[in-house]
Formats: sequence, structure tokens, C-alpha cells
Amino acid sequence: MNKPPSRRKKPTPAASDDSTLPNDQDLEGISQEEDPAIATITVTAVEIPELTEQEIRDRLHLERQVEKAFYLAGKALTELRDRKLYRSTHKTFEEYCRERFGFERRYPYRLMESTVVVDNLMKMCPNRTHFQNDLDTSTPDSSETQVLPINEYQLRPLIPLEPEVQREAWQQAVEAAGGKVPSGRVVKDVV
Repeated sequence: MNKPPSRRKKPTPAASDDSTLPNDQDLEGISQEEDPAIATITVTAVEIPELTEQEIRDRLHLERQVEKAFYLAGKALTELRDRKLYRSTHKTFEEYCRERFGFERRYPYRLMESTVVVDNLMKMCPNRTHFQNDLDTSTPDSSETQVLPINEYQLRPLIPLEPEVQREAWQQAVEAAGGKVPSGRVVKDVV
């Protein structure tokens, strides 16, 4: 049900008394009224169509990809380090990460440490998480899902804690955030 574009005329005060006048093409859609300080500008409104079911599924899938990107990066870095897959080009893992990805010395380790915490948090609800069932767009009830972090910064305060304490602190942070993904500050305050 597309509506035709609407045309609306809105009077606006002139910006200045600049003596340079624009050419006739620049004046198209603008008419001078008797008062030279007021101009009428014609604005065309464009209706934006609603998303289709497929577009909604695509958006959710892509959002989940972004949310878990730090997790996948941490997992990949762990494997690169553990298997020493950098050894043909670099002497150390830190040098490899700096030259290949532009990571400062500590960042790859934060990513890797955060994956351990995420794996632990996923144990709270092993049947269903935001990192699993990426193509499922149904709205499960709250007993089946859990809110998972979307960046490693949210997990920094949890890293030194014992696994059970990590899960408890994360759950409290989610509750403090109203059932949504808590910020790193909220997690830090809870810890």
C-alpha cells in the first residue's frame, strides 16, 4: 500500500542578504513571496516500505553475526596461538597479532580470555543461546534463552572470577540492565 509522495510547502526565513544569486536551476522548487525574507521550499516525502519476513530473518542473522564476532575472533586467535600457526612468518604470537591485525599486546589475550567466559556463560542455558540457532527467528520464552555479551569489554571484570561466580555476576548484571545486554560499566559495578 504505497502512498503517493506528498508535497508540502514550508515557509522558511532567508539565511542572509547575500548579493550573489543562484542560477535558475538552483531556484527550482523555491518561490519568492512578496516578503523577500520568506521562501517556500517544496519537500517530497518518501514512504519507506516495511521489511519483508525474509529481510527480518536476514537482519537478525546478521545482527547475531556482529554480536558474536568478538567470540569467533577469540576462538580463532586461541587456535592460531595454540597451534603456533604464526611460526613461519613471526617469532612471537604478540608480534604476529600486532603486524597482522594491528592489535596491541594485550587485546588478543582479552579476546581469548573472553571466549572462556562466554563458553562458561553458555553453560547456564546449554539448550539455546544467542550464539546458537542463528537462523531461528522465533521468539522463545525467557526460560529457554539467555542474554550473552556482545563485546569483550563487558567480560573483562568477569575474567578473574571463578566460573560459578562469573555466571552469577553476569545474571545479576543482566537483571540490573532490565533483561538486556548490560554495558561493561554495569558488569563492573555488579562485580
